[in-house]
Order: sequence, then C-alpha cells, then structure tokens
Amino acid sequence: MFVFPAIDVLDGTAVRLLQGDYNHVTVYNWDVVAQAADWVDGGAKWLHMVDLDGARSGLPANLAHISAVAARFPDLMIQVGGGIRNQDSAQRLLDAGVSRVIFGTALVTDFEKVGAIVETLGSERVVAGIDARDGLVATEGWRAGSSIEANALAKELSAIGIRHLVFTDIARDGAQTGIDTEAYRHIADAAGFPVIVSGGVTSLADIEAVRELGETVAEGVIVGRALYEKNFTLPQAIEMLKG
Repeated sequence: MFVFPAIDVLDGTAVRLLQGDYNHVTVYNWDVVAQAADWVDGGAKWLHMVDLDGARSGLPANLAHISAVAARFPDLMIQVGGGIRNQDSAQRLLDAGVSRVIFGTALVTDFEKVGAIVETLGSERVVAGIDARDGLVATEGWRAGSSIEANALAKELSAIGIRHLVFTDIARDGAQTGIDTEAYRHIADAAGFPVIVSGGVTSLADIEAVRELGETVAEGVIVGRALYEKNFTLPQAIEMLKG
C-alpha cells in the first residue's frame, strides 16, 4: 500500500477545497513544486495531483505546473486527475512525465471511449475516478450529479480493462470527518480489485483503518488536508501504513 499525498492545483497554487466547493478554498502553498518537494522529503513515492481548473472547465489548465513537478522529481510517480476527457489530454500528461492519468467525468459521458483509451495507453496508466455523493456519481469537478450508482459503475470497470480506481466520498473530502471503511469494502467488492481510498482522512487512526482493510480492498490512501494541517506527518503515515 502507498500513501498518496495530495496537491490540488487551482490557479497554479496548492490548495484544498471543502467537499469540492470552489467557494471554500484554502491556499496552502503558492509554489506547487515547493509543495511537492516537501512531500518527497517526507518519503513520498507517489503523488496525487488534481487540476481543479481543468476539472471545472473540462480542459487541462495546469499542465505547466504538473510538468514542472514531474521534471523536478523524475523518480516520483505521479497520478493526475482533473479535466482529462480524451486521449490527447491524457497523452500530453504522460509525455510530461506523469505515471497515471485519472478519468472521471468521461466514465459517465463516454464509457466506451475510455475503454478504447485504456486499450491504447494500457491498464497501468489509466485510473478510474469515481466520486460519489450519497452513493451517486458526481461529475464535472463534482458540480454536476447523476443517477448512476457508484457501485454499479465500479462493476463495469474491469470490462474495459481498468485495474485502478480512486474512490472519493465527497461528503467527507476535506472535512476531516474520518473514513467510511465499509464504503471502500463495497466498492472494492464491486470493482473486483483494490481501490485507492480518498476523502475524510483525519488522523493516524484512519491510516491504520486503511491498513486493516488489507491489500485486497485498498491499494493505498490519498491524504490532503490532514497533512497540510499537520494532524500528523507524512513519515508517520507511511510508517503506520506499513504496520
């Protein structure tokens, strides 16, 4: 399992939103590369980056900042989401040094197209992003809802070759309310492979809970605000996940 420290990029700065609300923004670092350096110094092997401007517009908007991080830390594995709706956007990120790209909205709007992209780019480079509110999938940077159940969508992923999934509980994201372990058990069971836990991590007890889910349920855990607010350190989280 891996700890994925998060950098959400808005207007070129490292921020966090509360439950995906663009009206509730906290800026943590004006320099995205410097923030990445902090996580690398803390032992990060993976980094989770979200282009918030891209998620809202549907077009990648912070490629320069993401590319700068990849160039500065060539050994760091980076997964990126936000505004990736087609193969061209995905390829530009991969060419810039990103390890994996996350498709979220496109899973709802053009599921078969994502399948074709997976076939071209490979299952190790494409990640599904399912963001759910009250069990239903949200899209377009969480600003739009749908009638699609998260578990139902997860069941379809293996059919198009997807083997990695970030599942975010929107109500808990950025709220530091703790994680709902049963939700991750259910989504991993539906998908048929382990998922990356996202949303609600507050304390080392949540990291321990992820570890206790086991590798058949959890591939790793994304941590954002809890690290920025210094609830615990990245080295502590990494050590806890190791057990």
